Amino acid sequence: MRHSEAVTFGGSGLDRAAYLRGDTAVLAAHLATGVEMVLPIWNGKPLVEEAGGLQQLCWVPAGHPILASASANMILLGISDGLPRFAADISDWVPVDLDEAQIGSFLDPTAQIHPAAKLGHVFREIRAIMTALSPRDAELAVTAKALLGWHQTHGFCSRCGSTSEVSQAGWQRTCPQCGAHHFPRTDPVVIMLITHGNDVLLGRSPGWPEGMYSLLAGFVEPGETIEAAVRREVLEETDIRVSDVSYLASQPWPYPSSLMMGCRGQATSREIKVDPVEIEDAIWVSREALAEAFAGRNPKILPARKGAIAHFLLENWLADRLN
Repeated sequence: MRHSEAVTFGGSGLDRAAYLRGDTAVLAAHLATGVEMVLPIWNGKPLVEEAGGLQQLCWVPAGHPILASASANMILLGISDGLPRFAADISDWVPVDLDEAQIGSFLDPTAQIHPAAKLGHVFREIRAIMTALSPRDAELAVTAKALLGWHQTHGFCSRCGSTSEVSQAGWQRTCPQCGAHHFPRTDPVVIMLITHGNDVLLGRSPGWPEGMYSLLAGFVEPGETIEAAVRREVLEETDIRVSDVSYLASQPWPYPSSLMMGCRGQATSREIKVDPVEIEDAIWVSREALAEAFAGRNPKILPARKGAIAHFLLENWLADRLN
């Protein structure tokens, strides 16, 4: 697919600077300069500022008061604009008047203001602002969220159970007891544009906004190819059989640690039998009806949110830009 990396969180050419990850002296020297190169992250939300209708990441020096509750280990994200860029987790900070019901919801609309932050600098959910970020800021933000989320849930050695330690500037955990090395987890997920003639297959999960439909998706299982996963997931969820499968594009999706692999598949059957354990509903939607939904004129269908790979694939299908 020619436009594959135009997807949100697609490659921005970030230099991930793997050669610096083990050089603690050089990294410490950079952090000691007082230059604004650290991105504070609170519960997966980056610090951002709105500028001209767009959002941009906000960087602070290593000694900034906003980092007072940060974990000891900062994550090296890479080199951007000639500077090393780090992420610091400040999730131990408790905002005033925190609406805990919104945290972790389908799309958290709230913004948290740290008392030490500059005016207009707030913590925002990435999914709420992903289309307003530049490609570089989006890649930096999603990398920070994915890595910090992995550290929060993988503090113990999976071989011997001992507490592991952060190493390689956050890109590894090492067990001091048995010497095992653990690396950031990424779960492969297939998300598929299944068509039959002029129609596309859409589904919805429980808890989604009323009327919202998206492409079917599911995890790739051990010993399974991408193509086989596409066919199996569609069959399990809708009883639809799929023949030809081809790869289109991918998108890192840190909720919590997925790599969405977008594929196209040709259905050989049309009768839908939904597995209620897997999804809530599935429907065939014509190209014309989907175009109306994208234009906000379909009263029954709310398309996948802009920025998600499902929206990207459907938009390109409507515009006949998949090849």
